[in-house]
Amino acid sequence: MKNKSAGKVKLKSFDDLFGTAEAVAGEGETVTSVPLNQLHTFKDHPFRVLDDEKMQETVDSVKRYGVLIPGIVRPHPKGGYEVVAGHRRWRACELAGLDEMPVLIRNLNDDEATIIMVDTNIQREDILPSEKARAYRMKYEAMKHQGSKGDKHTADAIGEAAGDSGRTVQRYIRLSELVQELLDYVDENKIPMVVGEKLSYLKENEQAWVVDAVGNSGIFPSKVQAEQLRESSEAKELTEGGVYAVLVRKEKEDVKVTISAKKIRNYFPESYSREQIESVIYTLLEDWRQKEGGTTDAGTTV
Repeated sequence: MKNKSAGKVKLKSFDDLFGTAEAVAGEGETVTSVPLNQLHTFKDHPFRVLDDEKMQETVDSVKRYGVLIPGIVRPHPKGGYEVVAGHRRWRACELAGLDEMPVLIRNLNDDEATIIMVDTNIQREDILPSEKARAYRMKYEAMKHQGSKGDKHTADAIGEAAGDSGRTVQRYIRLSELVQELLDYVDENKIPMVVGEKLSYLKENEQAWVVDAVGNSGIFPSKVQAEQLRESSEAKELTEGGVYAVLVRKEKEDVKVTISAKKIRNYFPESYSREQIESVIYTLLEDWRQKEGGTTDAGTTV
């Protein structure tokens, strides 16, 4: 078990299995060992904590070296501490059989805590689009509360810190407007991000229609179809049947038939001109259509 009286510790800035070295002790800060049963998950934490192979590597490291970088926590209103940074380390400590985890206790308001929580997780390689969408939205709202000016300026600032463009940040934030089923399709690469962004402008009940239509038809909307749905929604013309019609509609392809002129010539006297040959062919085709009682599609080209 780690010594509870950790005292003041200056930590080097380096990366390890736990992620970035965000929790470097500031001037006058003390690393404290806190019992695991006094820790609480960050409210609406958008990132998964999986017991996967990477977690096992972290557990092995904790068993061998301890927690090299302390987490960041803040006092919880119901007692104990809310984890701001270090959810994976917390889980690794549990799996490693430890009773405590080293942390830095900081008095952070909601906006400050949210920004730290997002910044210390957003550059992980295994983040799903849905996680990034919720995280960017949370940071965006926190920055707006702090007085950030303008949507584009805020998105650009978020993107600069995370390695994304401001436009990409805005797209991810739009994804957070999707119902969970559609967001799952984006995570599973069944719906591209650009399509998900367009679908995010549909009302919740309209998105539910899309989910039902996809489930019944097995057809996922394309970019063009998503744009059609958005336009109908904005015009207040979208219906459940309309959603299904857009998704299952198959444009008729032009039927093109190429006939060799050399082969056609074999059926006509050499004296026949091109116009005479075409006239005979169309006359025969018309007779055949009348006999069969059929019709031709307007889009058919012969």
